[in-house]
Order: sequence, then structure tokens, then C-alpha cells
Amino acid sequence: MVHLNKGNVLDSVQRIWFGFWDKCIELFQLGRLFKTLLSLVLMYLVVSTGFALYWSWSAIPEIKTEQAVAMQNSVTGVATTNALVHITQTLLQKPGGYLSNDKTLPGIWMDNIPRWEFGVLVQARDMARSLRKDFSRSQSQSTEDQDLTNAEPRLHFNNNSWMFPATESEYKKAIGYLKRYQERLADPAVQGAQFYARADNLNRWLGEVSTRLGSLSQRLSASVGQRRVNTDLAGDTQAQQSTATQQIVEVKTSWSKIDDVFYESRGTAWALIHLLKAIDQDFSSVLEKKNARISLLQIIRELEATQGFVWSPLILNGSEFGLWANHSLVMSSYITRANAAIIDLRELLNQG
Repeated sequence: MVHLNKGNVLDSVQRIWFGFWDKCIELFQLGRLFKTLLSLVLMYLVVSTGFALYWSWSAIPEIKTEQAVAMQNSVTGVATTNALVHITQTLLQKPGGYLSNDKTLPGIWMDNIPRWEFGVLVQARDMARSLRKDFSRSQSQSTEDQDLTNAEPRLHFNNNSWMFPATESEYKKAIGYLKRYQERLADPAVQGAQFYARADNLNRWLGEVSTRLGSLSQRLSASVGQRRVNTDLAGDTQAQQSTATQQIVEVKTSWSKIDDVFYESRGTAWALIHLLKAIDQDFSSVLEKKNARISLLQIIRELEATQGFVWSPLILNGSEFGLWANHSLVMSSYITRANAAIIDLRELLNQG
């Protein structure tokens, strides 16, 4: 039989009471910790959103009309190399830095700027390849420039690598090799670095540009969906393809990819404006001889129109003659006209 006394009862009540308050304090501390963590997460989201808005509005540099000091150098090839260095550096040094390989906020939800970066990167890669295999070589059997041999593959490195190595580190190495080539090019005492401004070299690079713009134009115009006649084998009665395709092809860009294609085109045009302005300087004698400079200036003007301010916060996708605008079709019209002018320029360069 258990005998209870007043002291035992008081001890039990005190233990229960103090245990209850200990639990309350513990729960209160956990609640305060939860509120603190929630506040930090919300603050992180707000700050990330602010950075995302700022980077979206300011990351894409404006086209400057004045030329850089380095582009005023009279040595043939310096302007083109400088333009390539400039557009590649912009990828890394613009507000927010290089975003295509970001794994944290706000970079992971900003898909427009990475697509703009990809458009610029494709043009940088194409120009680096042309420098290596055409512009810097006098003949098909001549030796490649070692700095350009090192620069080109680094620009073709995976554009989405976060680390081991990071994409930025490889692109910085490519910039270093390009700058070394540019310095050797500008030094009259160094004869090993050359840039050959010939009509055939320019024509080959313009062919690459025309192919890129043609693809972008088709992707942009497919924003509203199109029925196209299959012309893949047109012009050759003996031509064949791997698998049979329908005569009428339905082409439509997914609604989730419309803004991606738009900003990729915008980045492509931005990079080409810089490169073509440099080409205008380095190939001035070739263009004057062919009476083709006015055609080049028209291409630049069409591409500059693609850099106009986008007043809408979203890339609109209205029908061709509908109530709402279709930004993709507007961009496509400028890209198509620039591509047509490039085709005309290539014909002029082919003339004797």
C-alpha cells in the first residue's frame, strides 16, 4: 500500500508544472527558429527576385556607336580579333556575370539571359573557328596559328559546366589566347601572326552567318505555327535523304520556347553587329573594290533594329494580323532582311 504525504504530492505537481513549462519553452524556441528560417528564406527570395529584375534589365549591353581604341589600330585583323574578345568578355563581365551554368537563385529561373548568352556564344565560336582555319592562314596547307588553335576548343567547351572546370575558367583562357594573338598581330616585329583579309575568307564566314540566321528566322516565324511545303530535295532530281518525310510539314514552336528563341536571336544579332563593324574596318579595301560596303552597312542597320527596347514584360505571341503583337514575327522580319542582304553581299564578293 502506497502512502502519500503532502511533500510527495507537491514534488509531483512541481515536476509536472516545470516539465510543462520546459515543453512550452522548447516549442516556443522551435517556433522562433522556424520563423527565423522562414524569414531568411523569404528575404532570400525577395533579394533574388530583385537581382533577377536588375540583371534582366541591365545585363544586355547597349550597342555603342563609337569604336574602341584598339579597333582604331590600322593593322589588319586587330579590329576583328578585338571584337571577338569584347563579345566573349561581355558574357563573363556583364551584370550578374555568366548565368548559363548557375545552380542557385536567381540564375536557375532566368532562362532569357542564358539564351541570349548562347546566341552570343555561337557567333563567338563561329568566328574563332574562322580565325583558326581561314583568316589566319594563307593556304589550305599552311600552318595554324598556335594561339588560335588553343583558343577555339576552349570556346567550344560545355557552356553549362558549374565546376571541375567551370565554364567561365575555360572561356577566360580562350580570351587570354585571343589577346596574345592580337598582340602578336599588332607587333610589326612579329611575322608569325597573320590575318588575311581576302574576299574568299570573308565569303566563307558570311556563309556560316547566313546559315545561322536562316535557321533562326524559321524558328522565329514558327511561333504561330505554319504549314510548309517540304523543299528539302528541291533543285536536284537525283537527291536522296535518309528517311521519307511528308510533302506538307506542320511546324510550330512550343509556347514555352518562344521567349528562348527570341532572346537567342537577339544575342546572335548583338554579337554580329560588333563583328560586322570590325569586318567593315579590316576588309575595307576588299569591300571598296567590290563596291560592297553599302551592303554591309545595310546588314548592320537591319541587325541594329533587333536591339530595340522591348516594352512588354513578356514576349507576346499574337497571331499574324491579330489584336496582340507577335514579337517573334517582328524579330524574324529583321533577321530575314539581314540574311537576304548577306546573300546579296556574298554574290558581290564572288564577282571577279
